[in-house]
Amino acid sequence: MTPFTPPKTPIPVAVLGATGSVGQRFVQLLDGHPWLELAVVTGSERSLGRPYGEAARWILDTPMPAAAAALTVRETAPGLPAPLVFSALGGDVAGPLERDLAQAGHLVVSNASAHRMDADVPLLVPEVNADHLALAAAQRFAAGGAILTNPNCSTIGLVSALAPIHRAFGLDAVLVTTLQAVSGAGLPGVASLAILDNVIPFIGGEEEKLESELRKILGRLAGAGPDDYRVEPASITVSAQCTRVPVSDGHTECVSFRLRKEASLRGLRRALAEHEGEPQRLRLPSAPRPAVVVLDDADRPQPRLDRGRGGGMTTTVGRLRPCPVLGWKLVLLSHNTVRGAAGGALLVAELALARGLLS
Repeated sequence: MTPFTPPKTPIPVAVLGATGSVGQRFVQLLDGHPWLELAVVTGSERSLGRPYGEAARWILDTPMPAAAAALTVRETAPGLPAPLVFSALGGDVAGPLERDLAQAGHLVVSNASAHRMDADVPLLVPEVNADHLALAAAQRFAAGGAILTNPNCSTIGLVSALAPIHRAFGLDAVLVTTLQAVSGAGLPGVASLAILDNVIPFIGGEEEKLESELRKILGRLAGAGPDDYRVEPASITVSAQCTRVPVSDGHTECVSFRLRKEASLRGLRRALAEHEGEPQRLRLPSAPRPAVVVLDDADRPQPRLDRGRGGGMTTTVGRLRPCPVLGWKLVLLSHNTVRGAAGGALLVAELALARGLLS
């Protein structure tokens, strides 16, 4: 592989759906990025033509970047003056808009669900399946554009914790129950009277995403070349139950799993502690080091104490122990709007740049 040289001048980027909660996280994380510069923000019809500082009801715990506040909200359409586009659009509108932008030559890195399971679209956790980027060559958009996706916010944490275990011992079955933060519902989110003093045992479409996305991400890239590349889903049985809990940020997941090979507690801990991938080897700006942290405390991880590790990009694992039903179990925590959304997409874009997908 040709050594990667970071861009000498920042690449202009656009954030689609920039006024929403994930869009705001993109704006926050792009501020001061060494390779990328926010040049365009788009929004809904009610925001068009207004300064971003007026159109966005800022909800994050750091001030809105001044440069972003001065940008005028534009329409989401091909021809934006930015070769790289981050999509924080809702799944109901993202599909055709992202395809139109890719057809016009933009590299689209999407946090939306619309194209995640398309056969020619890579679904990426860069430490885990960087080789799946090869799928983009099969898209063949006329102007050289492409669509790349990052997974559902709960899938990213689960895959980050289980991928090194799967690589070392082989996963046969996974049972996961999620306790998902309210920020994962976006804006305006979950009504306070619905979530306070409560747990909501249903999130529409979430369980299906977890079960299918994990198998695609951990699947094998097969085929002899761009015209033949495909992902053969991993043969892992996955059962998910997803709940919404009164936590602001950070998805907690309780996981039991059965392995194909015999493992010891020491071997599992070692696989997790040594987990890294191409982002760490390339020292990409958003790559967490380490990718996974294993805690010994009996009552960790906890969202308030652990979601900010690695700037919100590190997955935290605790309570790794035997399970009398499937063999092993653990608890994991991942920051859902950083690693699980905008930060994860940012890392996908950095990997794509390092691999030469954008001139």
